[in-house]
Amino acid sequence: MPPWGAALALILAVLALLGLLGPRLRGPWGRAVGERTLPGAQDRDDEEADGGGPADQFSDGSEPLPGGCSLVCKPSALAQCLLRALRRSAVLEPGPSSWLSGPHVQTLCHFVLPVVPGPELAREYLQLADDGLVALDWVVGPCVRGRRITSAGGLPAVLLVIFHRRGHHGCPLVSPRLQPFGDPSDLKEAVTYIRFRHPAAPLFAVSEGSGSALLLSYLGECGSSSYVTGAACISPVLRCREWFETGLPWPYERGFLLHQKITLSRYATALEDTVDTSRLFRSRSLREFEEALFCHTKSFPISWDTYWDRNDPLRDVDEAAVPVLCICSADDPVCGPPDHTLTTELFHSNPYFFLLLSRHGGHCGFLRQEPLPAWSHEVILESFRALTEFFRMEERMKGLSRHRASFLGSRRRGGALQRREVSSSPNLEEIFSWKRSYTR
Repeated sequence: MPPWGAALALILAVLALLGLLGPRLRGPWGRAVGERTLPGAQDRDDEEADGGGPADQFSDGSEPLPGGCSLVCKPSALAQCLLRALRRSAVLEPGPSSWLSGPHVQTLCHFVLPVVPGPELAREYLQLADDGLVALDWVVGPCVRGRRITSAGGLPAVLLVIFHRRGHHGCPLVSPRLQPFGDPSDLKEAVTYIRFRHPAAPLFAVSEGSGSALLLSYLGECGSSSYVTGAACISPVLRCREWFETGLPWPYERGFLLHQKITLSRYATALEDTVDTSRLFRSRSLREFEEALFCHTKSFPISWDTYWDRNDPLRDVDEAAVPVLCICSADDPVCGPPDHTLTTELFHSNPYFFLLLSRHGGHCGFLRQEPLPAWSHEVILESFRALTEFFRMEERMKGLSRHRASFLGSRRRGGALQRREVSSSPNLEEIFSWKRSYTR
């Protein structure tokens, strides 16, 4: 076993121990980032047992859902559609408690242990404008033992693509340039290519964890020009700069940092001309690693403030023009407690953003005891179905409105000889409900 393998195994063992003993442990290292002791915190579990949900602190503008979850959003016609779909969902119904309920166990199982066999993938490499490569894994079917797919041809009608950044998940780094935290330029090219391949297919986007910064940056920069119909973020890191500067609980900080170093170690020689690799691999925190990789470069160094001015995923969030469902957990050990890490004003004021907040789930976990996919994935699929039906109904109503307007216009032209005084009654936009915007 290589040296880093033993270190990774030790970190995973510590995380497992934290998951089993977490409720009994107290101390600075056992808290999530940004967490502080509050008066009455000892009685928090008792309040949840009495039926209180994690959205009690967000009672203004939140709607209760089964399983102790809640939906935080700005009231609108679209919000009502999504709320009805979630209230009908059997996925959110509370199940029997199990050993999977702990936040650290949920997080550990998601990142280390496969819950179900993975789908069958066909990888395609997309060459970008600067000659870099990103990987697109086209899902072509369920996992079938003994069968291999070597091309992306013959794709099914339901399209699912997995996007991998440069140098990650087996995608080779062919140019000495990595993708900054919130730079969506590579994703723009990938989405444009997917749209070219399947121009008639509606495109939905899903991200997990820190990868949500890329998706949110893309939606903000593209605005109404985005090809995406709807999006979802599982355990998104919204206050990214604070997340880096505050730091994570040490097992997660060391684990994620080790993973980043292992990923880039194979490209150390190629990166020497642009990055101070000795400083990069000596970094002792995620912030130091990020600064060494993107700020203290040899060709064009920038300050930490400038880096976040360009890469904060919420820098253009007001320009986003597609519905985004964020699924977060109140016991997320990586992002931290929701009252410190979630930008709740975003969900209260922006009609396109919806927050589904649950009591338990860890970071990107949301697992159950049954051998089924994470319930967050099923909720996202149900929300996408609800969005599709909502948009379909909106299009039907718009078509009916245009037909009625055309019919009334022809009658008005035919009865021009019978002039009447203009009525003071309200116009069609005030009469017919289908004329309203779904975000109002």
